[in-house]
Amino acid sequence: MSKNATFSMIGADVVITGDLSASADVHIDGRIHGDVNCLALVQGAASEMIGTITAQSAHLAGTVRGSIVVVDLVIQRSAHITGDVHYETLTIEQGARVEGTFAKGGAEAPGTTIPVEPAAREPYENPPLTWQGDDPDGTAE
Repeated sequence: MSKNATFSMIGADVVITGDLSASADVHIDGRIHGDVNCLALVQGAASEMIGTITAQSAHLAGTVRGSIVVVDLVIQRSAHITGDVHYETLTIEQGARVEGTFAKGGAEAPGTTIPVEPAAREPYENPPLTWQGDDPDGTAE
């Protein structure tokens, strides 16, 4: 929880249809069908969020379908995320499922694709070794 901030909790039995905005830390165990904008977000493993998430920090453990724009992001092993992820720092626990694109630099708007140039291939200094039939050391002609 952030220093001097209040804390709000959305229980597992709560369904919110519409946007959620808080100048505090939020813990969500229920279902949100709308955009979430808060200081710090903690998502429970059984939670479902459909929409854009914008926060300074987020610990995601449930299902997310939508864009994520977060400075410090932790994706826990129980998470299933479908959408674009924009971050400054990122931790993904083994077992988490993420389908979408990652872009370092949370200032980019959701849906904005950051072009990635393919790495230049340097020519080999020496030609690669190849197998020549039954001659493992390459001495037979």
